[in-house]
Amino acid sequence: MADADDVRKLALGLPHVTEIDSDGFDFRVGNHGFVWSYPERRPGKPRVIRTDIAVLYVGDEAEKQALLLGEPDLFFTTPAYDGMPLVMVRLAQVDVDRLAELVTDAWRMRAPASLAADLDH
Repeated sequence: MADADDVRKLALGLPHVTEIDSDGFDFRVGNHGFVWSYPERRPGKPRVIRTDIAVLYVGDEAEKQALLLGEPDLFFTTPAYDGMPLVMVRLAQVDVDRLAELVTDAWRMRAPASLAADLDH
C-alpha cells in the first residue's frame, strides 16, 4: 500500500510542481494546491498533520460524491470540506498505481492550461 513517500515521489514526478514547506507534504502546480497531508482538527485539541491521509483535489462535487459513495473504505470527508471539491484518501488502503492516477488527475485539474500541456510531452 501507499505512504507519504509515494505521494512525494508521484507529485514531484509531475511537471512544474513545487513542494511547500509543511509538517507533512503539500504540493502545488501553478500556485494551486492539488495534494497535501490532512490537517486533522479535533475540538479542543491542536491541529495534527496526518501524513497517512492525503487530501486530493477532485474537480467537482459529483466526482467527490462518487468516490465517497463508491469506496467509503478508501475515501472520506469532514464537515470542514463541505462544498469543496476535495476528498481525503487513506494511504494505507490505496495501491501506488491507483494513487498515481488520483495524484495525476488532481494535477491535471489544478494546472493552468499553459502548464498542463507539458504533462503529455
